[in-house]
Amino acid sequence: MTHFLTEDQISLRDTARRFAEGEVLPRAAAIDREDKFDRVLYRGMAELGLFGVSLPEAAGGSGFDTVSTCLVMEELARCSGAIGNAFAIPVEAALFLHHHGNESQKALIPGILDGSIVMATAMSEPDFGSDVASITTTARAVDDGWVLNGTKAWVTLGGVADHIMVFARTGKEAGHRSISCFMVDAHQAGVSRGKNEELLGMHGLEDCQIVLQDVRVPRSALIGAENQAFKTAMGNFNFSRLLMSSMALGMAQAAMEDAVAYATTRKQFGEPIMNFQAIQFMVADMATDIAAARLLIHHGARLQDAGHAIAKEGAQAKLFTTDMAMRHVSNALQIHGGNGYSRDYRIERIFRDVRLAQIYEGTNQIQRLIISRQVVKELA
Repeated sequence: MTHFLTEDQISLRDTARRFAEGEVLPRAAAIDREDKFDRVLYRGMAELGLFGVSLPEAAGGSGFDTVSTCLVMEELARCSGAIGNAFAIPVEAALFLHHHGNESQKALIPGILDGSIVMATAMSEPDFGSDVASITTTARAVDDGWVLNGTKAWVTLGGVADHIMVFARTGKEAGHRSISCFMVDAHQAGVSRGKNEELLGMHGLEDCQIVLQDVRVPRSALIGAENQAFKTAMGNFNFSRLLMSSMALGMAQAAMEDAVAYATTRKQFGEPIMNFQAIQFMVADMATDIAAARLLIHHGARLQDAGHAIAKEGAQAKLFTTDMAMRHVSNALQIHGGNGYSRDYRIERIFRDVRLAQIYEGTNQIQRLIISRQVVKELA
């Protein structure tokens, strides 16, 4: 892929790789074990300008593109899926506010980019994940603003967030036509945080419930147009699915590297297990599928940068990459044998972390629905 990247993209990728290998990888196992948000690494990413990689220079960003953002995500996730996940939150928040925020909301962007402001997005609820259009959190209009009530679930960085973008129902009409988005100060009266979720993997992200009880926000807290947040969120999903695909890709790449290194040195029956055809075939399939996934992701990213709609391409990249990552990370663990089941080896952590990729940003069952509907439209 390097042959098709610009010098600036290669330089950015290499910067992310040096940071990931030099700073993230030595801390990755401890983050997983302690399950605490690593603010030092978070600020470190900010200091390198990574949070603004997709944001135009006029808005305070680095002026790169979607391809560049995917490159950075792959490098970070290759060393820690959780840190890659943490990287995505400010990147997406800054872009969302740049495109849809008012002036007071855009004023938060510099703090997001330098890491001093931690953002979170609260969309899912205890009873509604993929079915975003059915959320029950409400925002009732009053003379001086809005009053929010409801419970949000699976809020990544919710436990440490300074501001939360909350999706709520602003009308009586069912479905997606009455959903709006609000900027909420996470420390204000009426906002409370549940205990951090005890997750299988992706530790260190302070994932928790956010409860809103008569939370009053001003009129200016509305992000974008009233009742239009579902549409804007769906557009943002196309970008975020490319990021989640790149996150899974990075973990699959790491798994393959670990599997090859292990198989080259591990001896059974008097020779390295890499000499066995069964292992060779597993590695060949890994390398082929990883290359195919990278092409799918970068194709979608280039279409996005060219201004094209990528509902199908984003869903295809997410579906293929996350399914293949789960399959091949499992195979990489199998190559490690019993050692792969031990926390002394990185593959055990990758195996737990990568499982979320098939669920995050729309389950892969939802991706199949999106793809099929887009194909029907194209062939109609």
